[in-house]
Amino acid sequence: MRVERGKRTISLGLEGSANKLGIGIISHSSPAAPPTILANLRHTYHSPPGAGFLPKDTAAHHRAWIVRLVKRAMQQARVRPCDITCISYTRGPGMGAPLQAVAVVARTLAALWGLGEGGLVGVNHCVGHIEMGRAITGASHPVVLYVSGGNTQVIAYAAHRYRIFGEALDIAVGNCLDRFARALCIPNDPAPGYNVEQLAKQGGGILVDLPYAVKGMDCSFSGVLAATEIIASRVLSPEGMEVDGKRVTPADLCFSLQETAFAMLVEITERAMAHVGATQVLIVGGVGCNERLQEMMGSMAHERGGSVFATDERFCIDNGIMIAHAGLLEYNTGVRGSIEGSFTTQRFRTDAVYVGWRGRDG
Repeated sequence: MRVERGKRTISLGLEGSANKLGIGIISHSSPAAPPTILANLRHTYHSPPGAGFLPKDTAAHHRAWIVRLVKRAMQQARVRPCDITCISYTRGPGMGAPLQAVAVVARTLAALWGLGEGGLVGVNHCVGHIEMGRAITGASHPVVLYVSGGNTQVIAYAAHRYRIFGEALDIAVGNCLDRFARALCIPNDPAPGYNVEQLAKQGGGILVDLPYAVKGMDCSFSGVLAATEIIASRVLSPEGMEVDGKRVTPADLCFSLQETAFAMLVEITERAMAHVGATQVLIVGGVGCNERLQEMMGSMAHERGGSVFATDERFCIDNGIMIAHAGLLEYNTGVRGSIEGSFTTQRFRTDAVYVGWRGRDG
């Protein structure tokens, strides 16, 4: 069953796959019209400097904040429960306990608001990022670089699927940056990757030689992380570390890590562009906010006669509006879910989703 053309549909989106809890409300008036964002709220769980966020602590944060965020979003959007067409929640991938904490609230709201049969849509987190990026930037048929704390993938669309052309073989680039930040005891507020980026802007006088691991269309970040952790301990020691007679600073190390890791991402993205004949690159995910990554990707795309599309932190970092948008796209093409089928999964491949709202060739 498809929704009739011209009928206004509204989705409440709940995102909580990691340490960011997002609530978004979006409206679609027709398949051709751009979506209308009614509310986009977020609250982040911050662990102490030098420490990562644990699933149980993150889930507790989500449980403590989700009801009040839903209330605020409904007030901001000026909608009532009876106005909501569907409730969209992140099915996966992500951290198990936080995913389940948010899914429980999605089920509860669906039951309370009479949407339990057909009005509860589980969304792939990665597809949510892609569709939000496409909607905000207007990118038509790009190669997508999806970079976040949990995922690193180079993606292109074909025949109702987002096809993965390359990915990280071990840890995601965002996880690499986050764990590196712990080695330097860089604060987690507002985000460790953001703080690494700001510190990197102060460096650049020294480029420390780091492992560069590109294997065909895939890349690996565990080696560069291990190397930077060892070097960080030397940089922070009283003896310090020198390169060509110059003392290496934490800012220099942040700069070197970004230059090395982002060069790897640019290389595999360019190879995917050449393979599919694309001229556009869309960068999505939390690391996609990084200005240096956008700059390096832009230089590559410009040399190929192409262009780069990216969003700001409102839509790049995990948020509820991307889940609301992707869920409504699914709902409007006939996807229906129930409370009984509203499971979550930590492993949910991007290419496992049938993209029924796009044509066969895009």
